[in-house]
Amino acid sequence: MKKIAIQGIEGSNHHIVANAFFNKDILLDKCMSFDSLVDSVMSKTSDSAVMAIENSIAGSIIPNYALIDANNLHIIGEYYLKISMNFMALQGQSIEDIREVYSHPMALLQCKKYFKSLPHIKLIEDKDTAEVAKRIQNNKLKGVAALASKEAAEIFNLNILAADVQTIQNNATRFVIVQTSNSAIPLKEINKASLKFQLNHKRGSLASVLNVLSDCKLNLTKIQSLPRIETPWKYSFFVDVTFDDYKNFAKAKSILTIMAEDLKVLGEYKNGNV
Repeated sequence: MKKIAIQGIEGSNHHIVANAFFNKDILLDKCMSFDSLVDSVMSKTSDSAVMAIENSIAGSIIPNYALIDANNLHIIGEYYLKISMNFMALQGQSIEDIREVYSHPMALLQCKKYFKSLPHIKLIEDKDTAEVAKRIQNNKLKGVAALASKEAAEIFNLNILAADVQTIQNNATRFVIVQTSNSAIPLKEINKASLKFQLNHKRGSLASVLNVLSDCKLNLTKIQSLPRIETPWKYSFFVDVTFDDYKNFAKAKSILTIMAEDLKVLGEYKNGNV
């Protein structure tokens, strides 16, 4: 059985994605931070890791791009999870009883609008959605609630006071599956890639790269810039592209090797958003 590192514990969104991507035939290494998740993979404690990379409401989780790049991890797949945030507490508690809600900062951000109508409740940032649910049950905490998945409510026997309290109902998070070695899947199955490159401060340099992608029939689905810490005011670009024919991607890659600085392929994998 493969051992998969997740951020969080049973019932977390990372756990849900790990089960879905690997068909549940896995062992878990439960990590309370993305740094420790990466350490798990790098030390070979885990075979692969599930890592949230962006949310349709809150945007990119920028530090995770840097973690993937700095540790030379390979993206071998991705998974888009529809996010369901549920307001939960001990059995017998009501909304009027709740004074504090603990959850991951991203979860709180996604549900901020709902809690504006409940001014008596204080929102407090915590490490993990499901871990809060577990703590409430283990310590029988009254007046305290969690924002977590329906799976977490079932696992830790909590009462859902209000379901799907996220601001936007079609809210989704993109997760990437990473490991230290590249996966070997047939080229005909590869229709998405993640790249990183750097550009000189030269007028039109980024536009030229984007033109290459277009000319090679690649669809740009994501672009994210990150500052280069060692070189102030210079940036690295992380892009995701999809394509119908791997030959088109191979052509673009050979051109970009010449045009861009330090081109790095972070992963070639199957598009999960289909």
